[in-house]
Formats: sequence, C-alpha cells, structure tokens
Amino acid sequence: MTQAPTTLKKTADIYDEHEAAIQVCEPIFRDFGGHIRFSGQIVTIKCHEDNSLVRELLGKPGKGRVLVVDAGGSMRCAMLGDILAQKGVDNGWAGVLMYGCIRDAGEISEMPIGVKALATIPKKSVKKGAGEADVPVTFALVTFRPGDWLYADEDGVVVLPDKA
Repeated sequence: MTQAPTTLKKTADIYDEHEAAIQVCEPIFRDFGGHIRFSGQIVTIKCHEDNSLVRELLGKPGKGRVLVVDAGGSMRCAMLGDILAQKGVDNGWAGVLMYGCIRDAGEISEMPIGVKALATIPKKSVKKGAGEADVPVTFALVTFRPGDWLYADEDGVVVLPDKA
C-alpha cells in the first residue's frame, strides 16, 4: 500500500486543531486500498447486501470525494470488488469507507484509491437496486452527512462539517 500525496494533513493533527467540532470513528476499519491516506467531501449510501448503488455512484464523476457506504456492518457478502474500485479510480473518487466487506483485496491494494472496510469475503452481493443515496448514515460512533469532510490515514477516520 502507498500513501496519497503527503500534503494531506494527519488525522491526529486535524483532531488537535478541530477538537470541538470533530467526530472520530471507532477503530474498526482495515486498510485495503493503495492509498492509506485520503480525504474528501462525503457522498453517502445506505444499502444492505445489495451493491447496485455503489456501482452506480462509482460510475459517476467523483471529483475527489469519498463514498461512505452503510452496508449495515454485514459480514455475509462483499459490497465492493476490483471492478467497482477501478470505476472509482477511473472516475476520480478519493476513497471508499465501507461499513461492510469487500473482495479482491489484492487487486484493490494496488489501486490509487483509499479503501477502508471491516473485512474481506469472496461472496458477491445481490443486485436488486435497493438502497438510498445522499442520506445521513450512522455507524462507528459517527454520523456521516453528505457534504461533510472525511479524513483517513493510518490512525483512523475523522469527520468534520467543513474542510480542515
């Protein structure tokens, strides 16, 4: 794994500068993407064991944003694989925070995108078009709102309402 440009502020420094306004995720996520450090404005999806919306959004211009997926913490199927991660790279997404599982971890680790998730599993998700986009989602003791800013690195994930 590599790091995105070193100009990104460390989450510890962001915490120190914005302690009153910052939210800090529980340390439950593992790094899978080629970039350990990433940040961007948040786009949210709430879906359970159906990655149709993940595919749809990663197929659109990311503009350096981070896709936050509330997959309900499911450990039963992968919500992101190498094909969708490559769509994210190709369309300019900075990263994906997955409250669920991914697959194709080896290939994703070579891609220039940040990916944090709970675990890996080879089983793919269903595709029925279920889920919601652009809604606040809450997991890991944080409420992620569309338009807020996410910062991730080796120390974890923090969220601010405005850019740090």
